[in-house]
Amino acid sequence: MKPAVSRTLRLGLTGLILVMLVLFARKVNWHDTWHTMQDASLPILLAAAAVNLASIVVKGIRWWVFLRPVGARSLALALRATFAGAGLNNVLVANGGEAARVVFVARAAHVPSAKVLATLALERLFELVGYVVLLSLAATFLQLPHSLERVKPFAIAILVAMAALLVWLLRRPDVVETVAGPKPASWHGRLKQYGARFVQTIGQVSSGPRFLAALTLSVLAWALQVWTYHLTAQSAHLPMTLVGTIASLLAVNLGFALRATPGNVGVFQAAYAATAAAFGLDYNQAVAVAFLIQAQQILPVTLLGIAMAPEFIFRKGKRRATDVPGEIPSTSRGEAGAGD
Repeated sequence: MKPAVSRTLRLGLTGLILVMLVLFARKVNWHDTWHTMQDASLPILLAAAAVNLASIVVKGIRWWVFLRPVGARSLALALRATFAGAGLNNVLVANGGEAARVVFVARAAHVPSAKVLATLALERLFELVGYVVLLSLAATFLQLPHSLERVKPFAIAILVAMAALLVWLLRRPDVVETVAGPKPASWHGRLKQYGARFVQTIGQVSSGPRFLAALTLSVLAWALQVWTYHLTAQSAHLPMTLVGTIASLLAVNLGFALRATPGNVGVFQAAYAATAAAFGLDYNQAVAVAFLIQAQQILPVTLLGIAMAPEFIFRKGKRRATDVPGEIPSTSRGEAGAGD
């Protein structure tokens, strides 16, 4: 796609989102919304915030399952990077914190960034697997709003495609990493070498036990998110049922792969309130609950990300060989093996 066309499309999409947010803001009775937030139960909110933090810890452990066989064996490092990335996602659009996680771990563990990126790709895949499983089961067994019912066929198709992909990865023959030669002179050669290392790592870390562990952790992470949403609704005295909570969680995460605004602020509130209204609940009260949910997701997580990885967020540091596609580090920790 030509740069001019791409830039025009991005500007058009941004303009459309801004218009939608303005229309959303005009529908809200901000006095009632603020009153609901003020009356929320602080102890229950704190409990919801703790559960939300627990869900991020589970995601960090899920990533660590794939990081261990490539040489990044520190669980503490995986958790620090996960919190730092989540904190950056709260202030950047398009989930920019995910790229930061790769750089952070590659530098700290002295592992080639292509390998770290491959593990992150698998971790993100299981995040999507957990979401699609939840969506498919909810659409099959629960009474959801029509907007979510309509995506059920797509969810089932995606789930089948992902299951086929995972089976294919498991049935692939063992991948033996080739001995790297000199650094290619051209950018095309370096990109090809980087891609080859990425694909090799995907094959090397794919195993039945790791996939089973990642799937279990994904189910747990999404269950903790449901609990977070439900506790927050209870704190604000919003009579949201468990079915409504699941539906709201699914709705606000339909576009979780791409955040349209920093922290998805505005878009999150609009989706949550619309889903709550479909269950006959007060729109303004639902907006207040959505702001409370995001306050828990943004403020503690961002502060913890800064506290756990300040040297990464505030200082870029020197580029290492592991950050450059195709560059071979002088030393390498344990490579991926067939088992772990």
